[in-house]
Amino acid sequence: MVEVSAEAVNFINDLLKKNDKAGYGIRIYLAGMGCSGPQFGMAFQEKIKEGDNEQKMDGFSFYFDDETAEMLEGSTVDYIETPAGSGLIVNNPNMKSACGGSCAGCH
Repeated sequence: MVEVSAEAVNFINDLLKKNDKAGYGIRIYLAGMGCSGPQFGMAFQEKIKEGDNEQKMDGFSFYFDDETAEMLEGSTVDYIETPAGSGLIVNNPNMKSACGGSCAGCH
């Protein structure tokens, strides 16, 4: 189960509305591995697909496969605003650096 901040829930509901995707959910998928562990992507998804896990939220659902569910364990989806931009992030405090603190070997 993924924790989701109130700010993230509000952002996603606004995003669905602005994109005429009322009734859709958000698919979280494993997009690769980076220096800080798994990297996740998100996309609109109209309905649950066979084999999906579903986590119902206030106004929408998250969908993800078993591999992604395992990687998401203990994670929090949050909405952030920084000088560089704003958006959703997935924080997983259980993941350790995949490169011993240096990204030189990851690229």
